[in-house]
Amino acid sequence: MTPITAGHPRILSIEDDLVLGAYVHEHLGRCGFQVTWCQNGLEGLTIARQQAFDVVLMDILLPGLDGLNVLTQLRQSHSTPVVLMSALGAEADRISGFRLGADDYLPKPFSMVELRVRIEAILRRVALDRRPAPAPIAPSADNLRFDDECCDVFYGEHAAGLTRSEYRLLETLNRNGDEVLSKAFLYQHVLQRGYAPHDRSLDMHISQIRRKLKAVGYLEREVRTVWGKGYVLSAVDEVD
Repeated sequence: MTPITAGHPRILSIEDDLVLGAYVHEHLGRCGFQVTWCQNGLEGLTIARQQAFDVVLMDILLPGLDGLNVLTQLRQSHSTPVVLMSALGAEADRISGFRLGADDYLPKPFSMVELRVRIEAILRRVALDRRPAPAPIAPSADNLRFDDECCDVFYGEHAAGLTRSEYRLLETLNRNGDEVLSKAFLYQHVLQRGYAPHDRSLDMHISQIRRKLKAVGYLEREVRTVWGKGYVLSAVDEVD
């Protein structure tokens, strides 16, 4: 995991819109962040590989190398949290971003307050991930192994390839047994922000968890939707 720098959190902003980029740079700087701003995807990838950042903010439509390609290449060597920003708005673009390892997605236009809240939520999640692991709980009989150190689950020898957010969601559901956890609870305690009906981030993360568990052959339990209540990790035939 990329270490968090001491002092002011370091933010890399990759945004080719000169007005928005300057506004983000100025606003986050006033909020106490140390911001590096570049306007080209290839340049942003180079900087992200060479320096340590706490969060990368990145537009999808970038000159030189688009944001999804930057994310793909960055994930080959770095786990730095990435927030994608885009005016595209199509669900396919959000899904692609989460599949490639994005930690959050912020559709344009957005307020600076929301941007700051999203960044602060990611920093809190990373800080929680770095805390000493709690006493281990008894392993489940289905042999799905949770590894707090690398923030991933293993089925046999196969790693699911979860992001930090996905791992914390799955670990929270697993730790609460057959209890159905509401969206509001998961937003507040895992994603570290309030629940808003238009925010699809949780749904996207859950979708990716399901896909990745199935990809490694894990079929004993699944993250199930309990309509009107929330989510639960259970055997397929345990919840109506």
